[in-house]
Amino acid sequence: MPRLILYRHAKSDWSTPDLADHDRGLAPRGVDAALRLAAWLDQSGFRPDRVLCSTALRTRLTLQPLLPLLSSDCDIQLTREIYDLRDADYIELMRRKGGDARCLMLIGHNPAMHDTARELVIEGAAADLHALGEKFPTAGLAVIDLPCADFAGLVAQSGRLLHFIRPRDLV
Repeated sequence: MPRLILYRHAKSDWSTPDLADHDRGLAPRGVDAALRLAAWLDQSGFRPDRVLCSTALRTRLTLQPLLPLLSSDCDIQLTREIYDLRDADYIELMRRKGGDARCLMLIGHNPAMHDTARELVIEGAAADLHALGEKFPTAGLAVIDLPCADFAGLVAQSGRLLHFIRPRDLV
C-alpha cells in the first residue's frame, strides 16, 4: 500500500511585485514554516523514497530543509509540469511519475494541491477531514495511505487521510 505526502509550498514572498511568479522565493514566515514542517516530518518518521517537486523557486526552497532527512537513494525529480498544472489536479501526473514508490511526496501549488487531496481522500479523522475540506494552506501537508499496488493504479476517492498538518498546528 503506497503512501502519499502532499505538501503545498510555504508562504511565498511578494515583496518584489514585478518578479515572475515562477521566481518568487519564500517570505520569512514561509522559511519558518518550512523548517517546522521538516522537523515534524523528521519526528514522524515519514520518509519519501521519491519526491516530485515543482520547478518554482518557492517549492524548491520548501524542499530544501527536507534534504538532510532524505536517504541518499531518494529519487528527487524537479518538474515544470507541477507548476503548469496548478489549476488542475495532480492525479494523472502521479499515475505517470509515481512508479513503484512506497512513499511519494509531491510539493506543489494550490488550487491543484487542495483539489487533489479532496479528490483522493475518502476517510480519516473527522477533525482532519474537516480542516482539509476548508483549506489547504501554504506549508500544509497531507499524509494519505492509498489502497493500490502502485501509483499507476491510483484511484480517486480511495485514500485514507492519516494526518493533515498546518503550520499553525506546530507552534
